[in-house]
Amino acid sequence: MSSHREAPEIAKDPVADSTDLYAFVSPDAPDTVTLIANYIPENPAGGPNFYEFGDDVLYEIHVDNSGDAVADITYQFRFTTELRNPETFLYNTGPITSLDSANWNRRQTYTVTRVEQGKSTVLGRDLTVPPCNIGPRSTPGYAKLADAAVHTLSGGGKVFAGQRRDPFYVDLGAIFDLGDLRPFQNLHLIPTAAAPSVDTQADKSVHTIAIQVPKSALTRDGSSPSNAADTRATIGVWTSASRQKMRLQPGSTATQLGPWVQVSRLGHPLINEVIIPLGQKDAWNATEPKDDAAFLKYVQHPELAALLPVLYPKVFPNLAAYKSPRADLAAILMTGVPFGIIPGFQTFTGQTPADVLRLNMGIAPATAPSALGVLGNDLAGYPNGRRVSDDVVTIELRAVAGVTIPLVDKTFKPDAAAAKVSENLVPAADRYLARFPYVGVPLSGFSTPS
Repeated sequence: MSSHREAPEIAKDPVADSTDLYAFVSPDAPDTVTLIANYIPENPAGGPNFYEFGDDVLYEIHVDNSGDAVADITYQFRFTTELRNPETFLYNTGPITSLDSANWNRRQTYTVTRVEQGKSTVLGRDLTVPPCNIGPRSTPGYAKLADAAVHTLSGGGKVFAGQRRDPFYVDLGAIFDLGDLRPFQNLHLIPTAAAPSVDTQADKSVHTIAIQVPKSALTRDGSSPSNAADTRATIGVWTSASRQKMRLQPGSTATQLGPWVQVSRLGHPLINEVIIPLGQKDAWNATEPKDDAAFLKYVQHPELAALLPVLYPKVFPNLAAYKSPRADLAAILMTGVPFGIIPGFQTFTGQTPADVLRLNMGIAPATAPSALGVLGNDLAGYPNGRRVSDDVVTIELRAVAGVTIPLVDKTFKPDAAAAKVSENLVPAADRYLARFPYVGVPLSGFSTPS
C-alpha cells in the first residue's frame, strides 16, 4: 500500500487509513472515468473478525474541476453492519454462495451520495458489500460472488465496495531498511549480496471503493472532453476519511457525536510517506489540499533526493550542486504540468499548490500501456491520474533522482543512472482485471500464509 502506516496516528486506525488512490479513463469504457480509493491494509487470513469498512467512518472521493483545490463534487460512502446471530463467534455458519445467503452472519451494506454545490443526491442505497474471501469451503466461487456486488447507480455509472487484492507493488521490507533497494543493494553504502526484489504486497488485500461515472459527470460544464488541450479536461482527485469529533462509550457500545473531522487523506502516492517529515505527517492528514502551500517546501527540497546519492554513490546522481527549488516536482505533484512542456500533454489545474491526483480526461487510454506511465512515453499513465498497474515507486524514484528536472530546466543534464533505477518487480497478472472494478480478486485466507 503506497501510504500504508504513513503517519503515526493513522497507523493506529487502519479502518480509516487510505492506502491508495487511482483515477483513470476506463480502458474498456473510454467515455467514463474510474475512481478507486483503497483502505484498510489487510492480511487475507484475518479471521474470526474479518476486515470490513467502518460504520463510524465517512469515506469520500473528492473532485475539483475548477482548479482551486476545493471539492466541486464529492462522492460519499457510508456503511452499515448487520449482525444476524450475536450468539455465535462465526462470520459464517456454512458456505456463502450468494449475497443474500442465510449462512452469512455479519453483512455490510452502504449508501452512495453525490454532493455538488451543497446539494446531496443519493445514487444508491442498501448496496451489498461482498464477504471477505475466506476459503474454498466458506466462499466457493468467490470471483462470481464478488461480481454480483457490482451495482448500477442511479443516473448512470457503477460502484463496487469490498475486499480486493492489493494492486500496489513494492519491495516494502527493503525500501525502509535504509533504502536497501534490491537488486543493487551490493552498491549500498552498507552493502549486502545482491538479491532479487521481493513483492511484499503480492498476497495482501485491501478494501476497495470503486466508482465509474461518465466524464460529463465530472466536468464543470457537463462536457465530455476528448482533446488534451481542453482546460475542462483536467480534474483533481483525492480521497479522505473522517470521524466524528466526539466518542462516548459509557458501556460496551460507543456512540459518535459532533462534526466530522478528517483523519486521513491521499492524492499522489508516497507524498505523506516519503516527502512530508515525521513531525508534520499527522497535520498533513488533517489538512485540506487547498492549504498545501504550507508543505510546498518539502516537495521543492525533498529529503530523499539528498539521501539517495549518499546511500548509493555509484547509482544515484549527486544533486548537491543543483540548489534551485525542485520546480519539476512542484509541477508534477502540486500544480500539474502546463501544456507545451510535453507534447500533447497537460495536467495543469492552476497555481494553487495541492496534493491532488490530476487526470486529463481528454487523453485516451493507451493501446499498449507502459507501467512507467509518462516516463515510458505513455501519456495515459501516472502522473496523468494513476492506473492500478502503474509502477509509481520506480517513476517517483527516477523523478526524485533528477530525471524530470529538464522539464523545467533545459540546461540540466540528468545522470544516465537515474533513468535506470527500478525495483525490477513485475506483478502477477491476476492482480488486475480488464474490467470494472479493475482491481484483482483477493486471495483467500485459506490459501495465503498467516
